[in-house]
Amino acid sequence: MSRLDPGSGTENRAQIRRVVLSGWLGSTIEYYDFLLYGTAASLVFDKLFFTNLSPVAGTIASFGTFAVGYLARPLGGAIFGHFGDRLGRKAMLVVSMAMMGIASTLIGLLPTHDQVGNLAPTLLIVLRLIQGVAVGGEWGGAALLTAEHASSRRRGLLTSLVQMGGPAGTVLSTLALMLFSTLPDDEFLSWGWRIPFLLSAALLTIGLFVRLKVTESPLFTEVQQSESVVRRPLVEIFRKPKPLFQACFVVFGATVSQALTSVFAISFAKDVGYGRTEILIGQLVNGVAAAIAIPVSAAWSDRVGRRPVLLGAALTLGAMAFPVFALINTGSLPLMLIALGILAPLPMGSLLGPVPALFSEMFGTSTRYTGVSMGYQLAAVVGGGLAPLIGALLLSANGGDDPWLVALYMLATCLVSATVVWHTAETRGRDLALESTAPPLGEGADNGAKAAVLAAPYQARDEVAGDLDAR
Repeated sequence: MSRLDPGSGTENRAQIRRVVLSGWLGSTIEYYDFLLYGTAASLVFDKLFFTNLSPVAGTIASFGTFAVGYLARPLGGAIFGHFGDRLGRKAMLVVSMAMMGIASTLIGLLPTHDQVGNLAPTLLIVLRLIQGVAVGGEWGGAALLTAEHASSRRRGLLTSLVQMGGPAGTVLSTLALMLFSTLPDDEFLSWGWRIPFLLSAALLTIGLFVRLKVTESPLFTEVQQSESVVRRPLVEIFRKPKPLFQACFVVFGATVSQALTSVFAISFAKDVGYGRTEILIGQLVNGVAAAIAIPVSAAWSDRVGRRPVLLGAALTLGAMAFPVFALINTGSLPLMLIALGILAPLPMGSLLGPVPALFSEMFGTSTRYTGVSMGYQLAAVVGGGLAPLIGALLLSANGGDDPWLVALYMLATCLVSATVVWHTAETRGRDLALESTAPPLGEGADNGAKAAVLAAPYQARDEVAGDLDAR
């Protein structure tokens, strides 16, 4: 069975459209739920679930529960990656979507601290953990399922539509909160904030309807038919960990910047004096601009390569760190919109755009779900999950009103990403089908030998195949 090519027939074109739509829709729903929590954590959770703490402590505690979701993401990547590499991509994506939708709906039904005491934040943390596990399995599976269906010449563009789920989820969650943020404060805190979470049930229904119509990855089907499924994909990944850590730090600067210019920026802008609606408008334009930049940069990476696009984006994003926070700190709405609508999201989206294709090209088929998921989710933990908390601590350490340490932190992480990109091999045009079977090994190769080649990262594949040929 060969990969589906958009130009290979009506049936194949219809299938690739379903795969891309499923990836985009699933990622959008997952990030709607996941990022909705971050916005709510900045606006209301400190007032509802941490009322027994001071305002500063309540904000830090609220960001702490936000970080919990990120800490759970590698666990989700490991669990869903393991079963996705052994049982198939489609089933795991259905489970991850269902987990996220149910957890988010239940958050909208939670009692507050004033109603049930410490049970309220405890339940909030449990549901946030479930969200983290779910999103940890979603992104990698959706990205590689699209990559394994797509032709190599359009792989960057098509997989970037999965990546667009992040900003699309930001836009949807921000619009939902904006709609209810116009309510009086007591009504918004009482029930208005809950409605966007309860809408997750409707989004879940739509997403599952689309996802259940998608076919399994043809490359994974080849692995199953050749009986080359790897029994412990995570172990195989850590035997040759270089691609995993490269993947993590390629996207490190983007995950930090995304969290700082969304979750942390909301809290910071509130302290500067911006109104709730003004802040949400800033987040809205942030998501729209990133959604535009992602496919443009990914399509460009299909033409000139992944490395030059990623390197330029990382350096540009780092250069924007000080201007972004300086403009937000002016208290001027037009300047804040320039910062959040142009300076931050355009290079950030450009850094995120080629990533799904790059990651899919860095790992063999039989360990791809695990490798792609773990690489991205480790970056989410060390980057995005801790960034709002680190940002709050840095701002507090500097007196609470000058964000230059936060900007320095953002710049440093972008320079880390640029350095790692510089030392990462170019992968554009890599034929993923060659990594799903083992014809070079000959008819006499055993299944274990085939699995070793399939599991090997791209840098080590020639070495492994050569060792086996010498037997």
